[in-house]
Amino acid sequence: MHMDKAKKRIAKQVRKGFHGYPLVSLEYFGKTPDSATEVVVTFTMEEGAAPQKQTFASGGDARDDETIQSTLLKIIERADAKTVTEIDGITTLNES
Repeated sequence: MHMDKAKKRIAKQVRKGFHGYPLVSLEYFGKTPDSATEVVVTFTMEEGAAPQKQTFASGGDARDDETIQSTLLKIIERADAKTVTEIDGITTLNES
């Protein structure tokens, strides 16, 4: 799948807002606020359930990685997520 198509479909799901569970949340992380080197996908089956997390890393910007964006879309679709959220911006990683 083309990256632009995957990104648009994910953005459409995010814009829908909260419609119940299952819920998938996306959060991007990077060393700087300009480039996301990883994305964490959090899946919550129902309210009060323990969330499951999976991390995907990229050598470049994960937001522009076609494989990662297509994978995120497949996760959302296969989970039959009723709600998809995305944390705005990039959370910077502090390395010690």
